[in-house]
Amino acid sequence: MVTVEEVRRAQRAEGPATIMAIGTATPSNCIEQSTFPDYYFRVTNSSHMAQLKQKFQHLCDKSTIKKRYMYLTEDILKENPNMCAPDSPSLNARQEILLAELPKLGGQAAEKALKEWGQPKSKITHLIFCTTSGVDMPGADYQLTQLLGLNPSVKRFMSYHQGCFGGGATLRLAKDLAENNKGARVLVLCAEMTVGWFRGPSGAHASGLVVQALFADGAAAVIVGSDPEPGVERPWFALVSTAQTIIPQSQGAIEGYLREDGWSFKIVRDVPDLVSKNIDKLLEEAFGPLGISDWNSIFWIMHPGGPAVIDKVENKVGLKPNKLRATRHVLSEYGNMGSPSVLFILDEMRKASVKDGFKTTGEGLEWGVLFGFGPGVTAETIVLHSISS
Repeated sequence: MVTVEEVRRAQRAEGPATIMAIGTATPSNCIEQSTFPDYYFRVTNSSHMAQLKQKFQHLCDKSTIKKRYMYLTEDILKENPNMCAPDSPSLNARQEILLAELPKLGGQAAEKALKEWGQPKSKITHLIFCTTSGVDMPGADYQLTQLLGLNPSVKRFMSYHQGCFGGGATLRLAKDLAENNKGARVLVLCAEMTVGWFRGPSGAHASGLVVQALFADGAAAVIVGSDPEPGVERPWFALVSTAQTIIPQSQGAIEGYLREDGWSFKIVRDVPDLVSKNIDKLLEEAFGPLGISDWNSIFWIMHPGGPAVIDKVENKVGLKPNKLRATRHVLSEYGNMGSPSVLFILDEMRKASVKDGFKTTGEGLEWGVLFGFGPGVTAETIVLHSISS
């Protein structure tokens, strides 16, 4: 007789979950941040709002963003004028675009990850799709399964409305799946499009200007699995431990509301302070068991919520200027893409590590941290272990 415990042991993987491949994608429509204020106020018929435009110009100038990618073009907006007018019913038009285009964008990123991985698609056992853009049944996970030609028996999980911490949350879930299902190969996909919340300026919604100045479209896919096959699969980072925490006294600091005119967001000015005041505790809880207390001795993958958050965290823990290089690079070249952002940063770090000749994928360092911050304010913390390049 086989015991339940014996069955349970046989189901578990031997080693930790690892990231085996990464793929990213953006729409082809690229917008230069320096010219975006003029474009934004023109396409939304808001050029007469001189004071708001001046305020928006200042936000864009201070954003440190050089360019962003967006599916929405001027022609699409002309066909859907209600998407430009604040408080005008436009949810149907937004949903029609998202239900068609979001899985396609995600599919582009997934195809790149699958190509790098180099194994048959039939070996993908689980699929996690995370987005705050679009809601439908069956969801984008189902659509992606059809687009990629995955096994119809793939175990799917659709994650909606996690916001900017979604990249960390999906990695946390993928780690549990990979380590508790021997041989599992988890395709993780995060995709966001500003179609859901693009609208013209309104003096009644100050947070709206911040969102329009920072957010962008993007998709990123990773393949997670334990016990990589030697000579066949190439692991880049090991997922050592994970944690999720609601930052104290942060209720109401970041909120989102889905209404007839699409998504609207509330983001208070205190967010950078809330994050930076609690960053030491998050680090101590994650790295205390490892005996690590020098935050410059680890590599950093931090969600690029905006320059204020990056600067506050950097100053609070005394980071050297180059520690958040990858985060600043992704913010500059892509903007804040929400949940895919941390996966873009992982991709940037490993590529730069190989290019610069570092012995490990963490820019020469063994241990690292991934931080995701989003509605709640919720913090996702993942301890990473760099693997030899």
